[in-house]
This record gives sequence, structure tokens and C-alpha cells, in this order.
Amino acid sequence: MEQQPSWPCALWIVRHGESIGNLAAARAIAAGAPAIDLPAGELDIPLSPLGERQARALGRWFAALPAGDLPTALLASPYARARQTAELARATAGIAAGVRLDERLREKDLGILNRLTRVGVAQHYPEQLELRARMGTFYYRPPGGESWCDSVTEEVNAAEVANRPA
Repeated sequence: MEQQPSWPCALWIVRHGESIGNLAAARAIAAGAPAIDLPAGELDIPLSPLGERQARALGRWFAALPAGDLPTALLASPYARARQTAELARATAGIAAGVRLDERLREKDLGILNRLTRVGVAQHYPEQLELRARMGTFYYRPPGGESWCDSVTEEVNAAEVANRPA
């Protein structure tokens, strides 16, 4: 008899709280700067104080759910801001399950456009702006990076393999 995958009754998908990187990007865009000045590597960008408050607010929301509706599994990308969001929400809610890191949940790779604002892309790679406009945001793949289509396809294929009967 073929075993069917077991699916959760409910699934909450939460993006990380505000990060130091979000603040740096907003400052760079407001200043018309070509690049985003980040204090660490992409994986190591932590939450901002507001992001920490947002993660705790999520935990309070979970804590207000009926006991049987609390999450029984928590997954997060390996990025510090995602791990922090999940851990703060888990601790605040009193969720017993630990946080499991899953590489498939990482951010889309921007390739050569990483850390550039639109101004920076226009200065250094104007042909990429034109290509993105022609192809559309979903299908455009920057050199060395991924399109949204690539990211979605990877996650769907990984889920299909993980849930395929042995």
C-alpha cells in the first residue's frame, strides 16, 4: 500500500522581521546611493530593534491561539534574521518545538546585482534594467543569480522529492 505524505492542518509562512539590512537599503535608496552599505555578510545580517519587537509580537499572537493550534514544527532559512525571528517568536509563544534550518528557504540570489540599488544597477548594468523590463520580474535572472521562477521551481522540486513515497 502506497503511503501518502502527511500534511499539516495549518501552515503559517512568516518572513523575517525588519533587519539592519532593510534599514541600510532604505537609507541608500533615500540618499540616491548606488550601493547598500551592509555591516556584515548577507547570512549574518541581524534583526533591527523593531524587527525583534515584531518577532516577539508574532510570538504573542501564537501564544493567544488555542493550545492545540500552536505550531508543532518551525522551519527557518539559515539567515541570521530569519533564525532570530523564529527563535524569538518560539520563545515568546512558549512553543516546545525547536527551529530547524532549511536551506531551501533562503533569499533569492541577486548575483551581480547584490547590494546595488536601482541607481547602482542603472550606473553599472543599465542593460540589466532593460532586460528585466523586457522579460518581466518573475522570469528575469541576473548574471550569477536566480529568477523568482528559479526559486519557486527549486522549492517545489525539493518538496516533491521529500514527499515522494519510498
